[in-house]
Amino acid sequence: MLLYLIRHGDPDYVHDSLTPLGQRQAEALARRLAVHGLDRIYASPLGRAIATAKPTSEILNLPIEIEEWCSEALAWQDFAGKMENGQSMWAFHQQNTTVKTEESMQYTNDNWYELDCFRMINGKEGYARIQNASDDFLSRQGYVREGAKYRIERPNDDRVAVFCHQGFGMAWLSVLLQIPPQYTFASFDFTHASISIFHFANNPDGYSMPRCLTLSDTSFLYEDRLPLKYNNTIDI
Repeated sequence: MLLYLIRHGDPDYVHDSLTPLGQRQAEALARRLAVHGLDRIYASPLGRAIATAKPTSEILNLPIEIEEWCSEALAWQDFAGKMENGQSMWAFHQQNTTVKTEESMQYTNDNWYELDCFRMINGKEGYARIQNASDDFLSRQGYVREGAKYRIERPNDDRVAVFCHQGFGMAWLSVLLQIPPQYTFASFDFTHASISIFHFANNPDGYSMPRCLTLSDTSFLYEDRLPLKYNNTIDI
């Protein structure tokens, strides 16, 4: 199975929709995903994720199935909080040198939320929520988690896309790859309309583990002559 984690296009956060640029990015995404097709399309319940998925849904004639647990609103409640300066922000928007330190490298998936830099968020409960929802979602695709591995109940070569968000995606990345959040939060990110692909190989022993094939890929935007700009801040 190939799992496509797709961040929504350039957003109009006020109206929970897409900007004109975001709409063009969504259309470019549809053309990119139509190359090999998809078997299922899932999306967060928020408007900007659904609007990004819509052109792909139309071009492939597939319905958009809503996954409430992918909502950015839920992720914000769990993985954002007030910093020392009183500003509310995502935990992964902290200066990364304060998140990934010699001390933090001693912490695991089981106790990462005890780090001082994460004490302002609902890390323990939020991480468990996404882990449990991810397990349910992947079991519906045929892969049942047992520890760090997945037992293959229904071997398949399906292509499954989830249109979602940066904040949610950062947490799910940690869950999928079993990498403690202080590593993923400090070292990785997802830009607008990006595609990240995870391969669940159908190994002969009946177990699988997701391998990241691409992370935050936007090369298809270049083909459509759209700006290559990370979160509208850095030319890439």
